[in-house]
Amino acid sequence: MKITTKNITIQNEIFTLTNQRALFWEKEKALIFSDLHVGKTAHFRKNGIALANQIMKNDLERLSILIEYFQPEKFIIVGDLLHAGDNSDVDQFCEWKNQYPHIKFCLVEGNHDRISKTLEKKLCLDFKNSSLEINDILFVHDFDKSNSKFQITGHIHPGFVINSMIKKIKLPCFVITEDQLLLPAFSEFTGLDTKNLPKKGRFYVFTDAEIYEI
Repeated sequence: MKITTKNITIQNEIFTLTNQRALFWEKEKALIFSDLHVGKTAHFRKNGIALANQIMKNDLERLSILIEYFQPEKFIIVGDLLHAGDNSDVDQFCEWKNQYPHIKFCLVEGNHDRISKTLEKKLCLDFKNSSLEINDILFVHDFDKSNSKFQITGHIHPGFVINSMIKKIKLPCFVITEDQLLLPAFSEFTGLDTKNLPKKGRFYVFTDAEIYEI
């Protein structure tokens, strides 16, 4: 797996975009991502749709490589860590998470994060709330129009369509406006929304090898 990076400045803070669906904030030693959707494959299997365990394993392997690359001290997960409550995939995630007891896990709750007290204890989260604010930057799963602070969000799973002579190619992306940074979905097992995106945004589209500003 190749990690390609691009530094951007937001609110006088330097953030590092990656082509691996995550953002790094050096000052805070924080790896930031959203929409991991742990448990989605197990949920589909439970409902009779055969999906390989390898889908989530691949997501966690990418996270492990990002940990090795950036050496973060905390994760900021901007919503939808989980997909459908507790299931066998959550057990696998907790087993993976236990390899990194030194990393603080902060969850900004998303619409899929229906977490009971028992499940919260099982996940061993260090922080769980509907929002998180650091240095006048608000982390919230879905953009809050009533809040004037700059927001880092997830939820939409943004994508960008590139028209080639042969076919249309849809790629994941970051979207940045004057008041929002929209993160791509970290899990590769998600659709891409190319319509419900912030207006007048700058798009940072990425492939396995490069990041392109559009």
